Formats: sequence, C-alpha cells, structure tokens
Amino acid sequence: MQTPEEKVVDILKNNRIDIAATLPCDRIKALLPIIARNIKTIPLTREENGIGICAGAYLGGGRPVMVIQSTGIGNMINALLSLNLTYGIPLPIIASWRGVYKESIEAQWQFGKKLPAILEASGINFTVIESLIEIDKLDEAIKESFVCSHPHVILISPAVWEGSTSEVPKPVEICARNVDLTFSGTILKPVLTRYDAIKVIAENIADDLIVANLGIPSKELFEIKDRKLNFYMLGSMGLASSIGLGLALVQKKHVYVIDGDGSLLMNPNAIISMGALDPRNLTIIAIDNAAYGSTGNQETCTQSQVDLELLAKGCGILDTVKVHTADELGKALERKTGFIHVIARPVNAKCPEIPLSAKEIRDRFIEAMRK
Repeated sequence: MQTPEEKVVDILKNNRIDIAATLPCDRIKALLPIIARNIKTIPLTREENGIGICAGAYLGGGRPVMVIQSTGIGNMINALLSLNLTYGIPLPIIASWRGVYKESIEAQWQFGKKLPAILEASGINFTVIESLIEIDKLDEAIKESFVCSHPHVILISPAVWEGSTSEVPKPVEICARNVDLTFSGTILKPVLTRYDAIKVIAENIADDLIVANLGIPSKELFEIKDRKLNFYMLGSMGLASSIGLGLALVQKKHVYVIDGDGSLLMNPNAIISMGALDPRNLTIIAIDNAAYGSTGNQETCTQSQVDLELLAKGCGILDTVKVHTADELGKALERKTGFIHVIARPVNAKCPEIPLSAKEIRDRFIEAMRK
C-alpha cells in the first residue's frame, strides 16, 4: 500500500515534473527525501530565489514544482505577481500549511490562518487539501497551473501525513574537508559605463542566451542589440541570476546574465545556489557601479564594504575575474568565465521603454531558444 508521500510523488511524475525546488518543513520531512530520489531536486536557501530558478527552468523547457513550508509564501508574493502572473509563467507550489491544524507554534498562527485570504486578494489560484482522500486535487491543481500558465498554490494540511509509514532520514553529518581560499583584488577607478559594458557583451555573444536585469540594463541592451534570445526583466528585482541559473540547469546553450550590484545584494542566494550547483554553461556578469542605477543612483555598499568577486568565491564560484576595460571584459566573455565582476561608472544612458509586453518577451524568447 502506498504511503501519502509516495502518492504525491506519483502525481508529480505523472505530470512530467522534472525539477523540484525545495525548502524543508517538519511536517514534510518524510516527503522531501522521496521527491529527491525520484526528481531532480534543488535545495533552496530562500523561497523567492526558487521563483526565479523555476521560471528559468520553465523558459528552458522544464516542468518545475516548488515544495516549501507555507510561511515562505510571504517571501514570494511580489515575485509571483511581478514575474509569474505578469509573464504568464506556470508554477505549482506545494505548501505544507502551517498555523491551522494542530499547530503548537504561536508564531505560525497569524499568517497561516490569513493565508487563503492573502492568496485570494493577490489573485493567486490556490487549492486546499485537508485529508488524504482529497489528494487527487493535487493532480488537478498542477494541470491547471500549466494549462493556464500561472502559479497555483496547493495548501496541504499536516493531517494528510498522519499515520504515514514513510521513513524519516537520519541527520547528515558535516563532511570533513579543507577550505582553501586565497583572494587579492584591486578595484581601480572605473572607466566603463554600464552601457559600454553591455555593448561589449552584445558584440561577443552569438546564439547564446542573455537574461537582462530589470530597468535601465534591459532598456540599454534592447537599444544596443535587441534579439529574440534576450530575456528582458520588467520587475522582480534580485531574480535575474536566479532565472539564468534555472535556464542553465535544463538546456545546453550558454546563459549570460547581465546583473548588477544592487540586484545581487538583494538576493545573494542566487550566487549561493550557483556555487552549490556549479553549472558550467552559466556566466553572471555583475556590472558594479556601486549604485542603484534605475532608481536614481543611490549608493550601494559595494562603494566601500563589499567585493562582489570575493562574495562569489565565498559562495563556491571559483572561476571569477574582475575587469575594468572593454578588452578585459571581452577576453573574460570569450573564456566563458563563471562570474565576471565589471567595475563601472554610475551613468545611465537615456533609452526609451522596451516596446514589448511581458508575454511577448516570453513567447519570442521560448520560440527562438527551441529552434
């Protein structure tokens, strides 16, 4: 006789789910290892990062799912609206619903009880599964998400797992290992503007993929060299590199991400995931002008405190370089270096808005990539 966890995995496999982005919850501690044994699993460090990774995986031809604790949805609302709902990107989200059924942790009560109303007010479809006999609702919700091209949250009560005989894995001990990191970096007075750097990028990339950060970086890329293999972000700050990572994991083309210091500092989890998963077909180009360029060039902490190349190395990305000139950037791109730290001036080119809707950007990108 199947356990509840095995039934869930069967439903995922029957729906051709091929990638699962997960964060743990005590109530699904028996489910997660069974998923990992059957489906490629990406352990997350923050839920919002998973939204970007799953979006990239879908754009690249994958069929992702997220499996998380329901509290994490609070970290995801903006991304679900500005990325998934805006671009029409499906994502089934299996959420262990805390705060309602036999919940002893007081801190879970407020959000857990209000969560259905929050989802409804946000325009995010959701399904509630309160017992094992309702488990077929999971199949319906996954199908609805992909058919209608939007996210669908499945709130699964802890009551579903009661009486399960699935084994809970033993704790994994830290592996003995050496950590060797020698770093010496020099930041010179910047010469390039971001526009200059993007021009070099556009000149050095043939038929590979580009994910461009929101706001002015995307507008500058569009003006310099629009192409169907460019994915322009219109919102969801911090998720450019996450989307690039998801793309790199599910297809063979090389992926270049035009990111920035403000965006990466908002979501360093993207760099952590890249270091852990080590995709060889991904290059993050961190254009560091020590400013939030799209909002008026307010200063970021890379002005004096943080070195993004060192941060990347500390997250496990060993193939890094710091560049200051167009020639240095061109050589780094030619070598397909994993993390390129571009020191730039805080100057914004005056570029018009991108005359494409989010869904037009999505459709032409997918069509061009799959030719």
